[in-house]
Amino acid sequence: MDSIFEYLFNNHDKLLYGLAGICLLVELTLIGLSGPLLFIAIGCALTGVLVSLNLVSTWEVELLFVGLFSLFSALLLWKPLKQFQGTTAVVDNSSDMIGQTVPVSETVTANGGSIRHSGINWNARLADDSTVESIKAGERALITGIDGNIILINTSKA
Repeated sequence: MDSIFEYLFNNHDKLLYGLAGICLLVELTLIGLSGPLLFIAIGCALTGVLVSLNLVSTWEVELLFVGLFSLFSALLLWKPLKQFQGTTAVVDNSSDMIGQTVPVSETVTANGGSIRHSGINWNARLADDSTVESIKAGERALITGIDGNIILINTSKA
């Protein structure tokens, strides 16, 4: 076991390549390509290339270059990688109730109220993007989401 550590301490480029591989592996499997370890992996790999070419020789300078390459890769790649994550809102289709228009049985506000669906009174509240303060009993409302056992509603478009 000592020979492995001794080998890595004597061959910093191999150590940096190994760190780059581990960071990339963790990034892709556990984190999901959200950024931080990807940039560190790029910094380690590029610094490893400089060490292999004998352009960098001390560990202090290697550490500096890992930091600089990580920072520059983050600055260059952050915006393009964010575009891969999508800009559209995810449509909530977790329930077949979403999208249905229902009568309000008790005035619904941002704090609570109730609606009637399938012959049952359900606890409800206004959705966060609602443009009204309340929806009165007897009016119709559109189900826009589910939050636990609370139905999120908004004013009906019909």
